[in-house]
Amino acid sequence: MSALLQVSNLRVHSGPRELLHGIDLRVERGERVGLIGESGSGKTLTLLALMGLLPETLCATGAARLDGEDRDLLTLGDRASARLRGRRISMVFQEPMTALDPLMPVGRQVAEILTLHGFAGGARAARARSVELLDGVGLPDPAAAARAYPHQLSGGQRQRVMLAMAMANTPDLLLADEPTTALDVTVQRRVLDLMREQVARSGTSLVFVTHDLGIVADLCDRVVILRDGAVVEEGPLDRVFSAPQHPYTRSLLAVSALATDARGRLVTVVDLGAVAPDRPAADAETEMLGAVLPTAPVDRGAGAVVLPMPGRAAAPEPGRHEVLPDRAGHVFNHLPGDDPLLAVADLRRIYVRPHRIGRATRVQAVRDVSFEVRAGQRFGVVGESGSGKSTLLRLVTGLDQATAGSVRIGGREVVGTPERSLAWLRRTAQIVFQDPMGSLDPRMRIAEVVTEPLRGVGADERRARAAEVLDAVGLPAAALDRYPHQFSGGQRQRIAIARAVVTRPQLLVADEAVSSLDVSVRAQVLNLLSDLADEYGLTLLFVSHDLAVVRRTCDTVAVMNEGRIVECGPTEQVYEHPLHPYTAELVAAAPRLRATGA
Repeated sequence: MSALLQVSNLRVHSGPRELLHGIDLRVERGERVGLIGESGSGKTLTLLALMGLLPETLCATGAARLDGEDRDLLTLGDRASARLRGRRISMVFQEPMTALDPLMPVGRQVAEILTLHGFAGGARAARARSVELLDGVGLPDPAAAARAYPHQLSGGQRQRVMLAMAMANTPDLLLADEPTTALDVTVQRRVLDLMREQVARSGTSLVFVTHDLGIVADLCDRVVILRDGAVVEEGPLDRVFSAPQHPYTRSLLAVSALATDARGRLVTVVDLGAVAPDRPAADAETEMLGAVLPTAPVDRGAGAVVLPMPGRAAAPEPGRHEVLPDRAGHVFNHLPGDDPLLAVADLRRIYVRPHRIGRATRVQAVRDVSFEVRAGQRFGVVGESGSGKSTLLRLVTGLDQATAGSVRIGGREVVGTPERSLAWLRRTAQIVFQDPMGSLDPRMRIAEVVTEPLRGVGADERRARAAEVLDAVGLPAAALDRYPHQFSGGQRQRIAIARAVVTRPQLLVADEAVSSLDVSVRAQVLNLLSDLADEYGLTLLFVSHDLAVVRRTCDTVAVMNEGRIVECGPTEQVYEHPLHPYTAELVAAAPRLRATGA
């Protein structure tokens, strides 16, 4: 057998229903293969079948041979599969919190996978090696990170821990299931470079699942396009991306490039005719598996670079915008005219991380942040993982208490106001979180989930309001009586948005709301947010590590680094002519994919 992995006629069944329809996949030694497709296309099912991790309700048939192994991977028992996993085959899952033990420091978890597969040198040497591995995936202060528990790390940092674990024993085959979805662009760049280095140094083969075709174009040698459980096109990267043969491939390329139509809306595969509009909305794969599973220093300059901010159509002309110093000497954006809906001034948040021995560590998550957002504006915040973006949103929405500074929404102060007095804020501002499954109660029906924020409203009106907002987000009224696990990831995010807008807020805050969605669903949700902003007169505060998404969604962008806003201004101006070195670094690190004809 010349290939490292040879998969033939892989089929996965759930009872009488077939989810994978005869997948053939060949991976050569040292080859990097991109597995591309929408949510529900069968990408994750394929990887789980190869790892022997399918749920008991699913059955795999066909053949999967790994060079050097006598038995078919699909017929191995749990014990035989366990000997291969982490040694010859490793997998990085999309959701690190479901794969990491919340009760064990991450350094011990990395050391554990070394010792399980015969690492020489004992426990102390394994712990030392775990710190080296954490340093190798770009975690700042790896020794401190090794002592931390998963909940004490950011989402991007947790994913880097998973990468360190997967690469610990230099496997022959690395299966990566959307491993960079939660990572910001600069960390993503380092992780991709690390994977490329791993392949070159040890001959490790890579099967990389992603919905970001820009990453595939940068990393992979060959691509396989999946749709509805079947391969529709495969071949060398240059040929498939430059001259795609299948209409679905051409549509994916256009959608991935965030192409827009004549009305300025993002195109979807439905718009391009590659998928019928009446295609069943239920995502079988997600229903079955929903519960499964730093670079060189940059000179930041003496201070932040702040550009004039655009307002609404009725706002003063750009030439009349001013930049005014506040009383502390910091610079923030000021636009003459109406009072801002959101005004943040000198905002700080300091956390104290206790040490078992010695002094506690003070972590400045947000440092002297000031900005203003006008009613109707679409304001984006970008930055690396750990830059303070999510902390800033928690402070703005009253979910965390600031150490100092001011947050005023509609002229009313949030900082220092006790929770019992923030009912007005819950009506005025709502938040959509990154992980809808984590923010939707799995024991509640959708009607209860959506109407939970309503108070003092009768049962009939509550159900009518729920049906109204579900219709607004493109879901049928029949969804009211179902549970969150019965929906795909994109549908759950629509439900989370419906719950956020049911109170008719003025400010909608989105914290990485589309980062885990595939390219087509991402375009649909972004169009939805834009439509709702127009229909309900919403002001958007949009946080994302995806610079392309912010560019298409927001009229203004603020760039955060190490808890500070280092640059802020009109989105196109900031992206095309960055004035701060850190902004230029972010823009340069973003993967790019040119649009192609559909």
